[in-house]
Amino acid sequence: MKNIPEYGLPYEEVLAKLDAYGAHDPDYKSGKTWSLVYYKDKEYTHFLAEAFEKYMSANGLNPTAFRSLKRFENDIIAFTAELLHAGEGAAGCVTSCGTESCMLAVKAYRDFARQKRHVTRPEMIVSETAHVAWFKGAEYFGVKVRVIPLDENKTIDVKKVRRAVNSNTVMILGSAPEYPHGLIDPIGALGAIGLEKGVPVHVDGCVGGYLLPFMEQAGAQLPPFDFRVPGVTGMTADIHKYGFAAKGCSCVIYADPKYFRAQCFVKHDWPGGVFASPAFLGTRPGGAYAAAWAAIQANGRQGYIEMAKKTMENADKMRAGIRAIPGLELIGAPVCSLISYRSTDPVNCNIFAVGDKMQEKGWHIDRLQHPDALHAMITCAHTDVIDAYLADLRAAVEEVKGHPELAFKGDAATYSVVGHLPFKKLVKKNVLDIFAKGYVVGAGDIELSEGAGVTGSEKADAIINRLILKDMAKPGLLKKAVSAVKYGAVGVASASAAAVGAKLILKGRKK
Repeated sequence: MKNIPEYGLPYEEVLAKLDAYGAHDPDYKSGKTWSLVYYKDKEYTHFLAEAFEKYMSANGLNPTAFRSLKRFENDIIAFTAELLHAGEGAAGCVTSCGTESCMLAVKAYRDFARQKRHVTRPEMIVSETAHVAWFKGAEYFGVKVRVIPLDENKTIDVKKVRRAVNSNTVMILGSAPEYPHGLIDPIGALGAIGLEKGVPVHVDGCVGGYLLPFMEQAGAQLPPFDFRVPGVTGMTADIHKYGFAAKGCSCVIYADPKYFRAQCFVKHDWPGGVFASPAFLGTRPGGAYAAAWAAIQANGRQGYIEMAKKTMENADKMRAGIRAIPGLELIGAPVCSLISYRSTDPVNCNIFAVGDKMQEKGWHIDRLQHPDALHAMITCAHTDVIDAYLADLRAAVEEVKGHPELAFKGDAATYSVVGHLPFKKLVKKNVLDIFAKGYVVGAGDIELSEGAGVTGSEKADAIINRLILKDMAKPGLLKKAVSAVKYGAVGVASASAAAVGAKLILKGRKK
């Protein structure tokens, strides 16, 4: 059997293979990543690994068996509840990640509304910048999402939230901050609407839950964001982010245990015995609990405050540096550690081409859409690399300026074109096909880009052909639409070129 080794390999050989397989992963230990990883330093990582190892085989499935793990969980929840001002009587649990925390909250509010108000067609209200985990939870649990656009401050439009509330609304979501642009939604206003309408308001603090409180304690002036806001009923917070715990460890907490009760699952007549679970996982990894508990004990309040101060300094330096680069602008007015920036002249400086140039220089870069932008999540560990990042960014902008054709090379081709295609359902369908095939046994790396070795506008054609063309009855007509879409994507032609492409397609279908 080719996939199963006939005989076991020596430990040293296996470990060497692990090192080799990770050779081309993002270089987070050198501060080259601006998302995904929250790395403090080598000594601290070894400390967390030791804590994790002590309980690596322990299982939190049964809280009456490994009582140590339940103590860790109790302490983590108590620490988080105090940090976020949840008050006496709050209830919550540790989860595996922010997505699990968010999805559990959707389930809890849906079931609570079903039990107490007999809601059979549940709806939830979120901003267009809400994390995708909330949309995933809505899809899994059959909750209709009412997406609210942004106001002039790039945060959720409160007036439209008020109008969207109805008898089927099971929850209103605010983010502190939201991921794409690092902006804090007007939690105070959302809480007031929730109280007025009798609808629970949940705050997604997965990113900010272990940062904003310490920023505030360090002297930062922040808008209200936690349980101190009347009307806020629950929060989610990832301790494996700015709490600098080992992955994966997050929390979901409710001010009133009645919501947590709706989250829990119980099967009382199973032949295997009475089964009760607070979260999705059955087996719950003891190592993650131990490492999170260890992180809290090792850092303490003052340690977290110092890391928050350093993060604030780094973020301020990044924002100032980006503002000083001609051709770039920040999106909104972020006050914490997440930033996004875009090109002020997409005709001559495609922001995704800038991202490609930065990636060539060794930086791991996240791309955004609506609007097209690049993204960075800044930590206290970035202190020594910010000057280098800004210097490389300035150089990348200069390289890209005046070369719109770079939008159709590398990853920029994928992001420049696909993000502007008018046929969104077809894009979704075909991206799903590509993604799902990446998990078939024997599959290689997942690649959403297309046309290896192809340059120029042919790259864009290759991507669109892969995603769309096979589903269209009139490829010749589509080619005309593609041309309009391609140039609209980089701003070479007039605005709304993508819309022109859509009209061409619709016209062809009518024929």
